[in-house]
Amino acid sequence: MNPPFLRIGAGAGYSGDRIEPAVELAEKGRLDYLVFECLAERTIALAQQRRAHNPEEGYDPLLEARMAACLPACKRNRVRIITNMGAANPVAAMKKTAAVAERLGLKGLKIAAVTGDEVTDRIRNMDLRLLESGEPLNSLRDVMISANAYLGARPIVKALDAGADIVITGRVADPALFSAALIHEFGWSFTDFGRLGKGTVLGHLLECAGQVTGGFFADPGYKDVPDLARLGFPIAAASADGDFVLTKVPGSGGRITTATCKEQLLYEIHDPARYYTPDVVADFTGVRFEPLEADRIRVTGGAGNPKTGLLKVSVGYLDGFIGEGQMSYGGPGAVGRGQLALDIVRERLAFLGIEPADAQFDLIGVNSLYRSALPAGAPAEVRARVAVRTADRSIAQKVAEEVEALYTNGPAGGGGAVKSVREVMAVRSVLIPADLVSTEIHFQNS
Repeated sequence: MNPPFLRIGAGAGYSGDRIEPAVELAEKGRLDYLVFECLAERTIALAQQRRAHNPEEGYDPLLEARMAACLPACKRNRVRIITNMGAANPVAAMKKTAAVAERLGLKGLKIAAVTGDEVTDRIRNMDLRLLESGEPLNSLRDVMISANAYLGARPIVKALDAGADIVITGRVADPALFSAALIHEFGWSFTDFGRLGKGTVLGHLLECAGQVTGGFFADPGYKDVPDLARLGFPIAAASADGDFVLTKVPGSGGRITTATCKEQLLYEIHDPARYYTPDVVADFTGVRFEPLEADRIRVTGGAGNPKTGLLKVSVGYLDGFIGEGQMSYGGPGAVGRGQLALDIVRERLAFLGIEPADAQFDLIGVNSLYRSALPAGAPAEVRARVAVRTADRSIAQKVAEEVEALYTNGPAGGGGAVKSVREVMAVRSVLIPADLVSTEIHFQNS
């Protein structure tokens, strides 16, 4: 018999998210499922780099800590877990999770890993065009690090159907992590695009965790949010028709209002009428939010249309190096001394024959975000920042060193210098037919 309501909690909204709110959900949320959404576009490309250096790595760096913190309460309260913390290595993540369960003495857990999203070798020589520029994919052939297709809910549902207590994936469309639980528990068809559209609304509202409970929303005096230091993560209580109520653990920080919901609904959305996922083209235009009581919002009205048959692929590639240096100036004349520091570095780079095509010379606190678009006063402190992107690591290093040299070769009163050189991991996208991707499910018991 299908449950009358399914309670799904959002345990993370990005790779470095807090762990305590997820523990609170596992212990007090009366959940059926706890979902950790931890992958961004660059995250999986960086994970591929880690796996290239060590075949046993490539999963989320906080996987072990999250599982160790949440597994006891999830096992005790019969909460199933779905997560994309497998990143570039779901099988290794599965094995690590089993090891954590064994260390904690938790027996009888069935853990699944979903693979198949990694398509680097399959597409490397295909005649594809980059969505962002229209250039051919082979323009990145020599610098390509990874290519991962966005999978849908189907393989997660298969793992749940097979009895998995924990499902670990790599690159999956974020809402699919949540809608998979609905499809499995309520027996939805993969051609029921209306319900799949509603499931996508639910997943999109939950996928960033604390954003819908007031994080990334608060603006003192305009949009006040209480107790952000103890921000609670959201819960959706869904019915079989796909409508649901958003709430959080009573007493946790933050707040859920129609305003927080509307901001999250439109977050990272191009066309609300056509939100493309591997399972459905969701339509958000009919979504309605109805306040029931404090921190309880009923959500209705999502819809969907047939999927396109195409999958988006995130292509990670090396795009040179960034050399960066920063120096602070304070007190009377801080802006003038900071500007002089930037002028000195600019002249030094020209003297050394360094003519980068991509460079930033900023006074943080004056013009680093808006250039001259906003009127600037006379702040008592500024931070001079120089950043140059280049294909040559040695040039990037020299730029960073020139800023540090301002200590004794620049204006008076400079301090707090930092310098860094980092490799740039960039991401572009292509579309491929979905039938080019095949998935596999691996199991391990604790």
